[in-house]
Amino acid sequence: MAQSDPIAARKALMKENNNNARAAVQMMRGQKPFDAAAVEAAFAQWADTAQKLPGLFPDNSKTGQETKATPKIWQNKKDFDEKAAAFGKAVADNRAKATASLDGLKAAIPVVGKACDNCHEDYRLTQ
Repeated sequence: MAQSDPIAARKALMKENNNNARAAVQMMRGQKPFDAAAVEAAFAQWADTAQKLPGLFPDNSKTGQETKATPKIWQNKKDFDEKAAAFGKAVADNRAKATASLDGLKAAIPVVGKACDNCHEDYRLTQ
């Protein structure tokens, strides 16, 4: 799908990211019980996103399908790619801690969230 429809592919990844983040935050708030397998699945999906994301912004995907990607992505592709890599590093560096315990998850999520937000601040339209 990424080759034929990169906008749909990246929107699907972002939707999964959001679903996993919501579940992790619910665990942190005690709205759901801590589930190490669900946390592991979230971190696996986030790692997959970090790996795939840089390739999902070819020149022919600047517009369409109500994309929230700003033109800055293509103007500053190197920075965008570096931020995706930093997100991947935050995920990798915090994965074991997050899956080990609720306290570990509570410590890991802000770091991962900040790495995610660093990209969104510069490269996502706020509509």
